[in-house]
Amino acid sequence: MIALIMKSVPARKAALLSAGFGSNVQSPAARAAIGIVFSFSFALLSVIAVEWIARGTLTDVGEFLTSTVRPGMTTVAMLAIVMLTLDAVFGRRYQSAFVLIPLFLIPAFVSNQKQHFLSDPFYPSDVLFTRQIMELLPVMVRDRPWTAAALLVGIVLFTAGIVFAWRYAWQNFPKLSRQARLRHLCLGLPVIAAFASLMDYSQYSYIRDRLQVVPMMWDQKENYRSNGFILAFLFNIPMADVAAPAGLNADALDAIPSRNYGYLTGPEEKPDIIMLMSESFWDPMRLKNLSFSADPMPNVRAAQSGYVFSPEFGGMTANVEFEALTGFSNAFLPYGSIPYQQYVRSDVPSLATFFRGEGYIARALHPFSGWFWNRNQVYKDFGFEEFRTEETMPPMEKRGIFASDDSLMKEIMREGDGLDKPFFFFAVTLQGHGPYEPYRYARNTIGIRGNIPEADRATLATYTQGVKEADDSLKMLMDWASKRGRETIIVLWGDHLPPLGNVYMSAGYMADQVATRRAPLDVMKREHETPLVIWSNKKGVKENVGTISPSLISYNLLKFAGFEHPFYTGFLGRVQKKYDIIDRYQLAARNNKATPDWVRDRKKLDPLVRDYGYLQHDIMFGKARTLERFFPRHDLLAEGYQGH
Repeated sequence: MIALIMKSVPARKAALLSAGFGSNVQSPAARAAIGIVFSFSFALLSVIAVEWIARGTLTDVGEFLTSTVRPGMTTVAMLAIVMLTLDAVFGRRYQSAFVLIPLFLIPAFVSNQKQHFLSDPFYPSDVLFTRQIMELLPVMVRDRPWTAAALLVGIVLFTAGIVFAWRYAWQNFPKLSRQARLRHLCLGLPVIAAFASLMDYSQYSYIRDRLQVVPMMWDQKENYRSNGFILAFLFNIPMADVAAPAGLNADALDAIPSRNYGYLTGPEEKPDIIMLMSESFWDPMRLKNLSFSADPMPNVRAAQSGYVFSPEFGGMTANVEFEALTGFSNAFLPYGSIPYQQYVRSDVPSLATFFRGEGYIARALHPFSGWFWNRNQVYKDFGFEEFRTEETMPPMEKRGIFASDDSLMKEIMREGDGLDKPFFFFAVTLQGHGPYEPYRYARNTIGIRGNIPEADRATLATYTQGVKEADDSLKMLMDWASKRGRETIIVLWGDHLPPLGNVYMSAGYMADQVATRRAPLDVMKREHETPLVIWSNKKGVKENVGTISPSLISYNLLKFAGFEHPFYTGFLGRVQKKYDIIDRYQLAARNNKATPDWVRDRKKLDPLVRDYGYLQHDIMFGKARTLERFFPRHDLLAEGYQGH
């Protein structure tokens, strides 16, 4: 088809239009302007084609290109600049089109087809799951045989057309002079480099904000819809590179010792377990330059076991959740990655699968939509039997615009009372979510004194009231548990510090609105620690836990409950004997000795930490050679999972 189009008289005239202008227009500036106009026009048509194919409709494409709050024209402009720069590299005008056409159209088509079967768009990291993609092809052939046949024919014709078009363009498209190539490169390369620097979505960018590029990594469907396929795809590229750690092979995995790593044993009477990840829960009384009329979290303070060192700040809840549920660490994954979005594509061992292997009911609860952070699918892959969301729970009382912690605790108590078997509940609260607008609550009961702007005081007052209500809700749950005959263990921690804007700076707590990623350990702890509670209605508080990474919560919980397991208490137990914090920027030993940027020097890596990375990579991306030794009941459970 492309070959026939290229042979048509109108197409030949259009392709050679620039050459004609080049021979008639003497001004180099005018010729350059004509080239830019042609490149911009082609970029516009390319973006329209990509969005049409990826979305499967033209309905939203017009708004994407014309809306002042969406980056449609930013995408077109950047594509035009890339085309001009590649033309300079090739030495001919518009030659770049036949590189960029397949580079964008093919992934867009794959994304369209993927959404018919898996609902998600196409991510760069999907290439890591070639096996799953190949397994999907027979399903597509059976379900849509004519589409599959048309696809095969289309691939052949498209490939032939691209080859013909490349040869035709090389023979007929106008050459660029040495001066023109130099101008294009001097213009394009700095702009491309500057734009590439904006792709780090984890860092705030004023320029990116002005260009209306708003990464939405928590909701990839909206990310692709709002930012368009090209930009959203680019945002996800850094997460696709999960290279195997140096030295990882079958012998290295087999050499990881399993002796003294614990056996599958547990208490005679199995306790009920409730894990609560409290949204943005933090101790505002750490702001020492301010004074509070009352302690907003007396119950948490009385039952506090230690702190969690959150790998995130102000958001990215799913990454903290990933560590707490699996015992794996984000430190071994690419910076900025979100495992829930990029890497969890099949059964992954978790606390849910562990407790199910012990005869528990495993249930997740979150009073929001199940699609958020891809939890609907991830919780299935983690082995939860049921995920209760705002769509399936009774109507929740609201505090502000979010479901109250009280209503979630009441639902946990109601569901717990209805079960005879031991249960494992994992719940993520919502009330503490920002922004912390003034007057969210009809009345704030804790006064705040200190020299800060009134706007910051109002923000902090709203947040502090939320902390107080979260603390009250925990007391209600603990009072309920105290009356139960079966041992009930409650674990609560904050997923990250709250995004309080200027409050941290005006109170003299931090130098910026957000926490630093690289600093001395005491600074990092101050900016990343959240309260941790591990409490039993029979044993009381588990004390002196210290400051631990979320990945070590599972070890402390299971030891407290009386369980032994090759990975969760055995391997992770050995890790915690030496290290409290496994963060990609800080490896902190029990004696508070920190090794910053430890991931850069693999040659000096502690063999224990090295083996930790080996195990995680093998389970998540490899052949799961270590699964039977370190997660001995997981395979048996995986066979019975519903929906797999």
